Amino acid sequence: MSYVHLYCGDGKGKTTAALGLGLRCCGSGGRVLLAQFLKGSGSSELNAIEKLEGFDVLPGPAQVKFTFQMTEEERREAAGFWLSFFRRAVSQAVEGGYRLLILDELAGAVSLGMVPEEEAAAFLKNRPEELEVAVTGRDPSPALLAEAGYVSEIRAVRHPYEQGVSARRGIEY
Repeated sequence: MSYVHLYCGDGKGKTTAALGLGLRCCGSGGRVLLAQFLKGSGSSELNAIEKLEGFDVLPGPAQVKFTFQMTEEERREAAGFWLSFFRRAVSQAVEGGYRLLILDELAGAVSLGMVPEEEAAAFLKNRPEELEVAVTGRDPSPALLAEAGYVSEIRAVRHPYEQGVSARRGIEY
């Protein structure tokens, strides 16, 4: 039996929680696949993960533009890319015999229209029985919430960004 874990909310720590689950799974001999949506490949955690045997990363784009900065054409192209990326992640996880699939920021990709809610929810509902899945992101859709066995909401109470502090390498990315 496996479950879907959903780490959501407006607070810092959703990805960190999912990666902690990945470390636990990898440390017990399980294979882990990480796919990060709406993010470039410059996050520091990727440097550490590449040193771990059995913790794989589906390579994404080097840089990603925020959707609010995109033209309509760029949004259409991005949606096509992220849907293809989602399908590759699912296929690799299922065919590769992974124990855990981390779909980082999938909830955001769904809420922004980059990945169709119906397709994401259908995968979660019909995933292989032995595949645990962790989904992160803000504003999870009702369909994603319905498929989750674990739902953890991370709420922002205070963040240095509110005082104008930019994201810091090694802490926020």
